[in-house]
Amino acid sequence: MMKTQSLLSSLLVSLFLLLVLPNTSDDSISQTKGILGGWKPIKDVNDPHIQEIAKFAITEHNSQAKSEFKFQSVIKGESQVVSGINYHLNISAKLTGVSSEYEVVVWEKNWAGIKKLTSFRKI
Repeated sequence: MMKTQSLLSSLLVSLFLLLVLPNTSDDSISQTKGILGGWKPIKDVNDPHIQEIAKFAITEHNSQAKSEFKFQSVIKGESQVVSGINYHLNISAKLTGVSSEYEVVVWEKNWAGIKKLTSFRKI
Protein backbone atom coordinates (compact mmCIF):
# COMPACT_ATOMS: atom_id res chain seq x y z
CA MET A 1 0.00 0.00 0.00
CA MET A 2 2.82 2.41 0.93
CA LYS A 3 4.72 1.72 -2.32
CA THR A 4 1.54 2.28 -4.35
CA GLN A 5 0.95 5.65 -2.66
CA SER A 6 4.58 6.66 -3.23
CA LEU A 7 4.41 5.68 -6.91
CA LEU A 8 1.11 7.50 -7.34
CA SER A 9 2.57 10.62 -5.69
CA SER A 10 5.59 10.51 -8.01
CA LEU A 11 3.37 10.16 -11.05
CA LEU A 12 1.16 13.05 -9.94
CA VAL A 13 4.20 15.31 -9.37
CA SER A 14 5.58 14.40 -12.80
CA LEU A 15 2.23 15.08 -14.46
CA PHE A 16 1.90 18.37 -12.61
CA LEU A 17 5.36 19.51 -13.76
CA LEU A 18 4.57 18.60 -17.36
CA LEU A 19 1.36 20.61 -17.23
CA VAL A 20 2.72 23.59 -15.31
CA LEU A 21 6.08 24.18 -17.00
CA PRO A 22 5.70 26.72 -19.79
CA ASN A 23 5.16 25.12 -23.16
CA THR A 24 7.03 27.45 -25.48
CA SER A 25 9.46 27.41 -28.35
CA ASP A 26 11.36 30.37 -26.86
CA ASP A 27 14.96 29.12 -26.82
CA SER A 28 15.82 30.87 -23.56
CA ILE A 29 13.18 28.88 -21.71
CA SER A 30 12.92 25.67 -23.70
CA GLN A 31 16.61 24.92 -23.25
CA THR A 32 16.02 24.72 -19.49
CA LYS A 33 13.53 21.87 -19.78
CA GLY A 34 14.81 18.39 -19.26
CA ILE A 35 16.87 17.95 -16.14
CA LEU A 36 15.16 19.30 -13.07
CA GLY A 37 17.68 20.99 -10.82
CA GLY A 38 20.53 20.99 -13.34
CA TRP A 39 22.05 24.25 -14.62
CA LYS A 40 22.07 24.70 -18.40
CA PRO A 41 23.88 27.46 -20.31
CA ILE A 42 21.71 30.12 -21.90
CA LYS A 43 22.62 30.08 -25.59
CA ASP A 44 21.25 33.50 -26.55
CA VAL A 45 21.83 36.12 -23.84
CA ASN A 46 20.37 38.74 -26.19
CA ASP A 47 16.99 37.00 -26.14
CA PRO A 48 14.36 39.59 -25.12
CA HIS A 49 13.22 37.51 -22.12
CA ILE A 50 16.78 37.20 -20.79
CA GLN A 51 17.24 40.96 -21.24
CA GLU A 52 13.98 41.51 -19.34
CA ILE A 53 15.20 39.29 -16.47
CA ALA A 54 18.49 41.24 -16.26
CA LYS A 55 16.74 44.61 -16.32
CA PHE A 56 14.35 43.37 -13.62
CA ALA A 57 17.38 42.45 -11.46
CA ILE A 58 18.79 45.99 -11.81
CA THR A 59 15.45 47.68 -11.12
CA GLU A 60 14.76 45.48 -8.10
CA HIS A 61 18.26 45.95 -6.68
CA ASN A 62 18.01 49.73 -7.17
CA SER A 63 14.71 49.70 -5.29
CA GLN A 64 16.02 47.57 -2.41
CA ALA A 65 19.45 49.22 -2.05
CA LYS A 66 18.37 52.78 -2.97
CA SER A 67 21.05 52.77 -5.68
CA GLU A 68 21.15 53.94 -9.29
CA PHE A 69 22.71 51.14 -11.35
CA LYS A 70 22.26 51.42 -15.11
CA PHE A 71 21.93 48.17 -17.05
CA GLN A 72 24.41 47.69 -19.90
CA SER A 73 24.40 44.06 -21.09
CA VAL A 74 24.17 40.37 -20.25
CA ILE A 75 27.57 38.72 -20.55
CA LYS A 76 26.60 35.09 -19.94
CA GLY A 77 24.04 33.07 -18.08
CA GLU A 78 22.56 29.77 -17.15
CA SER A 79 19.15 28.58 -16.05
CA GLN A 80 17.85 25.95 -13.68
CA VAL A 81 14.39 24.39 -13.50
CA VAL A 82 13.14 24.35 -9.92
CA SER A 83 9.64 25.31 -8.81
CA GLY A 84 9.91 27.84 -11.62
CA ILE A 85 13.18 28.86 -13.25
CA ASN A 86 16.32 30.30 -11.67
CA TYR A 87 18.32 32.58 -13.97
CA HIS A 88 21.98 33.00 -13.00
CA LEU A 89 23.36 35.87 -15.08
CA ASN A 90 26.61 37.78 -15.30
CA ILE A 91 25.72 41.31 -16.31
CA SER A 92 27.50 44.57 -16.95
CA ALA A 93 26.10 47.59 -15.14
CA LYS A 94 27.23 51.14 -14.55
CA LEU A 95 27.18 52.98 -11.21
CA THR A 96 28.35 56.59 -10.99
CA GLY A 97 29.92 56.31 -14.43
CA VAL A 98 31.94 53.16 -13.64
CA SER A 99 31.13 49.87 -15.38
CA SER A 100 31.49 46.62 -13.46
CA GLU A 101 30.38 43.01 -13.70
CA TYR A 102 27.72 41.64 -11.38
CA GLU A 103 26.34 38.19 -10.75
CA VAL A 104 22.58 38.12 -10.32
CA VAL A 105 20.10 35.36 -9.66
CA VAL A 106 16.43 35.83 -10.43
CA TRP A 107 13.77 33.24 -9.69
CA GLU A 108 10.74 33.34 -11.97
CA LYS A 109 7.42 31.56 -12.06
CA ASN A 110 6.44 32.84 -15.49
CA TRP A 111 3.00 31.21 -15.54
CA ALA A 112 2.13 32.88 -12.22
CA GLY A 113 3.65 36.27 -13.08
CA ILE A 114 6.17 36.07 -10.23
CA LYS A 115 9.80 37.26 -10.29
CA LYS A 116 12.15 37.59 -7.34
CA LEU A 117 15.72 38.83 -7.14
CA THR A 118 17.52 36.33 -4.91
CA SER A 119 21.13 37.47 -5.32
CA PHE A 120 23.07 40.53 -6.57
CA ARG A 121 26.81 40.77 -6.07
CA LYS A 122 29.83 42.34 -7.70
CA ILE A 123 32.29 39.92 -9.30
